[in-house]
This record gives sequence, structure tokens and C-alpha cells, in this order.
Amino acid sequence: MLTRPIQIAIDGPAAAGKSTIAKIVAEQLGYIYIDTGAMYRAITLKALNEGINMASNEEAGALLMKTEIDLQPSENGQLVFLDKKNVTEAIRSQHVTKAVSEMAAHELVRIRMVELQQQLAEGRGVVMDGRDIGTHVLPNAALKVFMSASVEERARRRFEENKKRNIETPLEELQDEIAKRDKMDSEREVAPLKKADDAIFIDTTSLTIQQAADEILTLAKERLS
Repeated sequence: MLTRPIQIAIDGPAAAGKSTIAKIVAEQLGYIYIDTGAMYRAITLKALNEGINMASNEEAGALLMKTEIDLQPSENGQLVFLDKKNVTEAIRSQHVTKAVSEMAAHELVRIRMVELQQQLAEGRGVVMDGRDIGTHVLPNAALKVFMSASVEERARRRFEENKKRNIETPLEELQDEIAKRDKMDSEREVAPLKKADDAIFIDTTSLTIQQAADEILTLAKERLS
């Protein structure tokens, strides 16, 4: 256990292993894990269900203002609640995956989400992962990590995840989706995906999940040595 709580920001593109690794790090440190991607997926699910204009910044922002998103720990991992309904599995559908980058690009959505995420992190030891945590959400985090892997490796990981959920998606299609999402996330006008100047880069292509988590745990302990 670390002697005082710190904020750990983990950024990177889709399917880089951020969430799985962040959960392990948080558990090892006794910290709170905050999955920002799940929060964006939740509002995307609601937008799709209500049929709003996904291209409208105003409609997306207005929808979020009347939406409750809550993250709760459980023995089986983090649970995601949308307006008090458990949507932990529903937000991982391909339907949501294909639409989440468009929703996350809206300025009004990101402004409100950043407020919520900063409130969740305030005064606590947290591990938060996403695409703009080190640059935008927690710019003063004691430890910032930017992790990535090759598109081919990330697609393979997503393919294996989908198989476990009984989702059949061709590997080539996943590669195309991930490459397109990288482009969209990196080129959006509001808080684009990029490495913070003071973030440490970790290439997870040839690392196991545990090896990557161990690297971050070592870095965290160095911050307090």
C-alpha cells in the first residue's frame, strides 16, 4: 500500500489494454478505478436508444444533462448504471462501439463528462483510463502513462474479447474499425487523443497484461520513493 494516495492517468487508443490493466493496478494499490470509456459508452447507448441526432452537439449535450451515470464496484468487476439500470454488458455491443467516438467528440458532452470525472477523482487515490486523462481530465496526476500496441495486436485482443461475449466479428473488420477510431479520436477538435508531454510511453504489443500492470505499479512506487 502506498503511503499517500496519488492520481494515476492511463491514456491510449482503443483495445490497448487500458481498462484491464488499470483495474489490476487499482486493485493492487487499493485505489478506486474509474473507467471513463464506460461513461461515454453509457451516454452513447442512451442516445442510440432514444434516436437522437448523433451528429448534434446540442442534442447530445442536452441528453447528458438529464442522464445519471454511476460506476459501482462488485465482486465481478465494475458495474455501470445508466439512469439506475445496469447496462454493464449492453454498453459493450458492436452497435455502441461503432458510435461512441462520434458521441465523445461533442464539446458539450466532454465538458460535462470531465466535470463528473474530476468529481469522482477529487481527494482520492484513483486509477483513471481514457484518451485525454493526462492531458485534460487529470493534468496534475502524479503518474501519467500512455500505452499502445499495433493495430493488428489490438484487433486480435478485441476479437478474443468478442468471442467471450459470443460476438462474431471478422478480424479484418475489427482492424478497420480500430484504425478508423484511432483517426477519429486523434483528429477530433475537443480534447483529442494524444500523449501528455510528461507521460511515460508503454508499448504493450509484446507484453502480457500482468507485465504491463507491473510496469505501472513500479512507476507508481517510484513516485513516492
